[in-house]
Amino acid sequence: MVPGILAGRTVLELGSMIAAPFAAHILSQLGAEVIKIEPPSGDTTRKLVRGGPSGTYIAYSRGKKSICLDLRSPEGQTILDTLIAGADIVVHNLSPGAARRLGMTYERCAARRPGIVYCHIKGYGPGPLAEEVASNPIAEAATGVMYSNRVDGRPSRLGPSYHDQFAGSYAVIAILGALLAGEDQPERRNLELGLYETGLHVAARDLVGVQLKSQLLGRPEQEPSPEFSIPGYGAYETADGRWIYLVMLTDEHWNRFCRAAGLPSDPALATLRQRRRERDAVEASVREAVGAVTYEDLAARLSAAGVGHTEVLSADRVLDAPQAKDPKKYAEFAFAGYHFASPDLPLPASTGEAEPLLPPPLLGEHTEELLARRGYGAAEIAALVASGAAHVSDPADELWASPAKAAE
Repeated sequence: MVPGILAGRTVLELGSMIAAPFAAHILSQLGAEVIKIEPPSGDTTRKLVRGGPSGTYIAYSRGKKSICLDLRSPEGQTILDTLIAGADIVVHNLSPGAARRLGMTYERCAARRPGIVYCHIKGYGPGPLAEEVASNPIAEAATGVMYSNRVDGRPSRLGPSYHDQFAGSYAVIAILGALLAGEDQPERRNLELGLYETGLHVAARDLVGVQLKSQLLGRPEQEPSPEFSIPGYGAYETADGRWIYLVMLTDEHWNRFCRAAGLPSDPALATLRQRRRERDAVEASVREAVGAVTYEDLAARLSAAGVGHTEVLSADRVLDAPQAKDPKKYAEFAFAGYHFASPDLPLPASTGEAEPLLPPPLLGEHTEELLARRGYGAAEIAALVASGAAHVSDPADELWASPAKAAE
């Protein structure tokens, strides 16, 4: 077995919802041991679906170990010190106030473990809002994404929490950079990242694009997305009721599509500027051409012509696609009596071929194991559990309410 690039590294995660857990998930996929420190109530994502774990928890906590501690207690804080002393990386997304109350600071971590990499994912980075709490939809709203995404005219979140996941990915980039820099550069090991600042960077293309168009046109411009500016770019329904997504960025793309779909060449529509002037006519002709053939027929023609396309798939069909299955790009595992398949990090050269990852842990499933590894005896562990400073899982607990109970 070839280990991942972070094999032998230990990560402490104090995370809830998505940003920090997603960062720690990537570090786990890269081979690190991730110890998920949870309060007695557990990560918020443990209780989002019928009182039990959500897809977020199952997908991004697999392979981790859970230790459940009451960090408000002196005993919990002592245990935290021992965990920090044995860690290489700490990543958390506590609010600034909660981080201070629990003592989860870079200064504390560096004192307990010199050379540790500390990463705090916050709502906002330095600035007047540095102490404010922010979440994924707040970042969307504040950085221009939500303005153009409207449902019945009302600005709405995208759905997937991409800003959280981008922030987690940026955090991993920063952590790997800190590891490369070496322990003699401590200033690179105290990392702070804001969801808002992440959103700004992700939105850079759109923000600059609006600036460009506004200056070219001599008036404010708010163009929502390329789909609204490029006719023939988007989703269209085929004759058999399936949806195909077409990418029509250039004039050559348009020419290839016309040949594949059997549309006559029209000199009046040869350029994007001409097609934009005749937007309604172009859209109607594309809808008609696509709607006249089955998906498989059209897909074969488009592939032969070199036109970018794919079927618009519902979530339950995504992992059945041949590209997802061969070679298999997901891990399969059992959890609480159910079967799951969760996509893996698509970097096999970095993730290696380690032993299959554990399923997501029950709350406090590894509390006793991790305390024992750090020198606590059986009697001490029992006393910590009895006092409430530490908690252990109960395998008999029912994680999800049945449909009948959920309806009560």
